[in-house]
Amino acid sequence: MLAPRWDSASYLANSTGGGNPAKKGAATFSYITTLTLSAKQGAEEQAEAAHIRQAFLVPQDTKPYMSAKKVPGQTVEEPLHRTVSSDRNDKNRSEAVKQCKRYWGPNYASGGKECDEYPFASTYEGAAQPQYDPDAKKFNFSVKPIPRDDNQAGGLILKSFYAKNRIIDGLEDGFTVSIVA
Repeated sequence: MLAPRWDSASYLANSTGGGNPAKKGAATFSYITTLTLSAKQGAEEQAEAAHIRQAFLVPQDTKPYMSAKKVPGQTVEEPLHRTVSSDRNDKNRSEAVKQCKRYWGPNYASGGKECDEYPFASTYEGAAQPQYDPDAKKFNFSVKPIPRDDNQAGGLILKSFYAKNRIIDGLEDGFTVSIVA
């Protein structure tokens, strides 16, 4: 049996205990959990899930190109880790958008698209990871313009996943991603 962890991170539910400090926070078990996304036709996050599936199965066909690309988050040995640093999230997103513009041009978002990135901008493994970790491989991420609605739906699912599973900031609390077809 795993020992539970008690946390009261300000970005998670019940961080104040409703004004009663004795009741703030919540317990969770420290284990790697899985975010499941659907690539099925009609799923609200379908385009995002299809993009991630491509990054998992044929990374050499994703942008930016890197011959030895192997994106994390597929196994418990190489999980993803949440960061709540707005600076790091912004840098991850900025690096991803730079690559969308590089490969699809400055108008990549025309027609109601957004630049989808995997690993997610809200993770330590995001596109800007080499700026923070000298051992990280450059371009070990994938970007692709996808419909804005799919990208935003995927973002809401991820945000809900973080909250429901009490995924906290740091390298001690990892998660994986699974795509169902």
